[in-house]
Amino acid sequence: MLNLSILKPKKHANVSQWRNYQSSLNKKAATRRLYQRIPLYVAFVCVVVFIVYGVSAIIDKAPEPPSTANAVAVSDPIETFDKSTLQKIIRHNPWVTSADNDFELHTNGKSYQVHSSIDPSLQQFIVDSIDRKNSKHFGFIAMNPETGRILSMVSYDKNNQTANICLQPEFPAASIFKIITAAAALEKCGFNADTPVTFNGNKYTLYKTQLKEQINKYTSQISFEKAFACSINPVFGKIGIHQLGQSGLEFYAAAFGFNKMFDFEMPLPPSVFAVSDEPFHCAEAASGFNRRTLISPLHGALIVASIVNNGKLVEPTLIDSIQFSNDEVYQRHYNELSKPVTPYTANTLKKMMTVTVASGTASKSFSGYKKDKILSNLTIGGKTGSINNNAEHLKYDWFAGFAEGKNGSQKIVVCALVVHQDYIGTRSAQYARMAIKEYFQNYDATAQIKSPEKSAAL
Repeated sequence: MLNLSILKPKKHANVSQWRNYQSSLNKKAATRRLYQRIPLYVAFVCVVVFIVYGVSAIIDKAPEPPSTANAVAVSDPIETFDKSTLQKIIRHNPWVTSADNDFELHTNGKSYQVHSSIDPSLQQFIVDSIDRKNSKHFGFIAMNPETGRILSMVSYDKNNQTANICLQPEFPAASIFKIITAAAALEKCGFNADTPVTFNGNKYTLYKTQLKEQINKYTSQISFEKAFACSINPVFGKIGIHQLGQSGLEFYAAAFGFNKMFDFEMPLPPSVFAVSDEPFHCAEAASGFNRRTLISPLHGALIVASIVNNGKLVEPTLIDSIQFSNDEVYQRHYNELSKPVTPYTANTLKKMMTVTVASGTASKSFSGYKKDKILSNLTIGGKTGSINNNAEHLKYDWFAGFAEGKNGSQKIVVCALVVHQDYIGTRSAQYARMAIKEYFQNYDATAQIKSPEKSAAL
């Protein structure tokens, strides 16, 4: 008999071998298929790489949006100036002793060309005319009242050559303040040039007994215009007490720029006015008979300029433009600040100021001006002011005035301050007269050169 148990293992061995054989065949087939697909995979990868590269190239070529940071890195922006910046930069005063109207300004490693409004010939004339022997301080301003452009700014300080007297509100305004009081009387009190006013005693003193409203055999009566021209203290003292008072004086002082900053290219501290409600203080302030009301020559010129300019107060300017290379970094602008008085009041004050020159306190300095070849063609007015400081042997001497062609074509405002020491030298009104003649003499010469007949021949 056959042993079947011995045959079974052989059957199982054959089956296992067959399965292994089939598995190896399948692996070989899979490997063969993988090799066949490799070109397809490579082609796919190449297409993807091509697309990505193309998109990146397009993005790189697209223009970038503007960037402030990039612009600064390439080229620094041109620095522009305003007046507050210039006040910090311009620490010296190249104009006050020089006739140059242009100069270089060096700051932040750069050099700028400054063009000022200075009239070189007028400036040099004033510089050469200063009475240095008898003057402790001297300040002179000339300006165009309609534009605010300063035509001359000359300063002399015996003890400090770098000081600019023109910008320092350290000097008693004296009777220059009567311009403010007169303006207030015309507008607030109903005065006019012919309004009769009275006073007792000396014209130039101010005692409490002179401030009473009284009429007796010692009383003098004159017109308000004459009281202004002759600078009669008791008249203005009584106006301060009985008509204006503390509030009226403060209001008109502020309207004309006291206790206010003017925006100027160099530091210009405010002029000072303060008054209490005590009657005698009001009288002192209204007449200018005190040393507490302080003003600078430039502010004095601005007060007169507002009157000549029909009541419009214009901001002063000294610099017309500043250039860096070919770029303009500063340009002057006309700026009307306020209207302290009406055109009618301004016109009345102008007429009253002409009386000061013709027959008032400035008449001696302007003696014979109506026969002068140049001055006779002009309308000239002004206001004088003087007060002593006996302790220091000083005499403060002011003239603030104007001149204009009788046809109104050309106008100039001048303000001169002389602080005399020991002896009286050249007076402020004399400087004003000389400056006015010098300016209009040169202006006439320029006008003749540019006359229509000669212009047509060019």
